[in-house]
Amino acid sequence: MKNEAAPVKAAGRDHYLACEKRQIYALLMMAGGYLGAFTYSIRGGVFCNAQTGNFVLMAMALGGGAWAQALYYLIPISAYCLGAVVSEAAEAGMGKLHLIRWETALVLVEMLAVLFLGFLPEAAPVQITQITVNFICSMQYNTFRQAQGIPMATTFCTNHIRQVGIGFYRMLADRDKKREARRKLSAHLGMLAAFVAGGALSAFFCGRLLGKAVWFAELPLGVVLADLLRADLGKERGELEQIPRGH
Repeated sequence: MKNEAAPVKAAGRDHYLACEKRQIYALLMMAGGYLGAFTYSIRGGVFCNAQTGNFVLMAMALGGGAWAQALYYLIPISAYCLGAVVSEAAEAGMGKLHLIRWETALVLVEMLAVLFLGFLPEAAPVQITQITVNFICSMQYNTFRQAQGIPMATTFCTNHIRQVGIGFYRMLADRDKKREARRKLSAHLGMLAAFVAGGALSAFFCGRLLGKAVWFAELPLGVVLADLLRADLGKERGELEQIPRGH
């Protein structure tokens, strides 16, 4: 079990690690939107970033007596669950090595997975891509939890939409907290915009490059990896044991 780490203070303000910065989350959201549109467009017409849809489809199959089809949905659901298990175990292991953060290693793993997916032939079973994306999205969702103190999800939009509604209400109803509400509203709107941008780019490239289009997801992930490596090996070298908020 992880020990809760008190936030580090710097110059009278909360000090945020590089892996907690909003720009990092925006790039991860863009990659999430890109991969979601990729699997939907040319890899089976499904969204692999979250599992609510698979649970609905499994329930419908059970209700219709399609037992084999219902069991099939346990595959992506199990892959998503396994991603959370692996991310928890890997984070604990990386912390003992004191080399780089798990957040940094995860982005590298994602980039390798995306590289692999781009080499798959078009005739390959779509389930390979779906399960791989299920797995890496689960790890990303479980690992990146708060952007500068604001709870975030980096692979789907439902909570961001909810928080936009909450932010609008609080800006109007509570003048004392208007500034903080505006800050959170801006953050969630930015995440939604990044997700949509990623999805739009994915649809554009998928129509022209088919499976090779997945490689364009390497661009936002590469920027994230470079930023996190720079922090781990440089200015945050002495803070590798600092636990990001939300863990």
